[in-house]
Amino acid sequence: MSPRFLKPFWNVCILFCFISFLGGCSTYHKPAASLSPSDVMKKAGWWGRPHFHDDLEKKSLLAAIKKNSEFLNRLPADRVFAYGDQKYSVEDVKESYRHFISILEESKEGADLNYRIIKDFDIYISTGQNNTKKILYTGYYEPIIKGSYTRTEDYQYPLYRKPDDLIEIKLGNFSRDLKGKRIIARIDDKRVVVPYHDRKSIDRLGSLSGRGLEIVWLSSPLDVFFLHIQGSGIVEMPDGSKINVNYAAANGRKYRSIGRLLIKDGKIPKEKMSMKALREYLKTYPEEMDRVLFHNESYVFFRIVEQGPIGSTGVPLTAGRSIASDARIFPKGGLAFIETEIPVTDEEGNVKGWKKISRFVVAQDAGGAIKGPGRIDIFFGTGNEAAKQAGSMNREGRIFFLIKKKKR
Repeated sequence: MSPRFLKPFWNVCILFCFISFLGGCSTYHKPAASLSPSDVMKKAGWWGRPHFHDDLEKKSLLAAIKKNSEFLNRLPADRVFAYGDQKYSVEDVKESYRHFISILEESKEGADLNYRIIKDFDIYISTGQNNTKKILYTGYYEPIIKGSYTRTEDYQYPLYRKPDDLIEIKLGNFSRDLKGKRIIARIDDKRVVVPYHDRKSIDRLGSLSGRGLEIVWLSSPLDVFFLHIQGSGIVEMPDGSKINVNYAAANGRKYRSIGRLLIKDGKIPKEKMSMKALREYLKTYPEEMDRVLFHNESYVFFRIVEQGPIGSTGVPLTAGRSIASDARIFPKGGLAFIETEIPVTDEEGNVKGWKKISRFVVAQDAGGAIKGPGRIDIFFGTGNEAAKQAGSMNREGRIFFLIKKKKR
């Protein structure tokens, strides 16, 4: 690597460290980026445990666990999972799932299931938002969107595959203090390391145009934007054929919520914020489109997959059973139990009320906005009905992670 390359790169590293240092000094609480599993996962005492009642059918839970086993079977034997301050091997996690399945199948009533889980499993509760043990639950889904392989008058907005010049630099290779940190970047014409193109540069200035990166073309910039937010989707062509597209990479820019922007600007009241409200606002005020969409500099690139949607564990997601969480602090592929409320909607997608839920789920995905111990995203499924619920989901609750007790 030439000195000409190293100099700007180290400038980036120094800037990164300085920003991290300032972030750590700006608040009394430990910054989210530096939290560890032992900081955010605490063993639940008898007074803090939930009643383990599952409101969904057993079949979907077993399906999610079976898919998750594909992820666990691919991992090296020395992979370690952290539950609070305890470490578990891949085989420990597999055995935990096997034991959970046997309890699930043998228990004839809810009381027996609840008793055996409390008896055989260690139960960890998330410290949640600001140590309140409260989790903000949102939702996501797999949309079905009209599109075309070729650009036409009706389909003008591209969905891009991962560009060849997008690179990931692992900062831990240069300093042990930066272990686990990375930046997404590109090398410009002067051989300088710079941040990758942002949303405005790509969608307005055409920084990726003419490079043959287009997978399909969609009819609306909103369809593109919300597909980026969901991370996967089904694109239906004019001839009726369909393809599954799934997250492949991102530009490394920070995710910024356009919903939060419009609430701050007084455009949409907080209590009425939803995906439906966002779409209606931007259709009513198209002159606001660029300002609002470009507020979120994060940009997602896709790939075509045979079956979708695929989570960050590399296996298909299961509606109602798969969640997105922060894998830096919660065990990837871990068994969890959630308590919250989900929206009850009418045919137009308006919320008529809220329904309490409690169920076992599997941590099979991640998300740009899902960071820290107080954020979880629930996967609601595919199509319009899932969209109605996911688009309105914004409720607090609790989350617990379960692992079979170690033999003493």
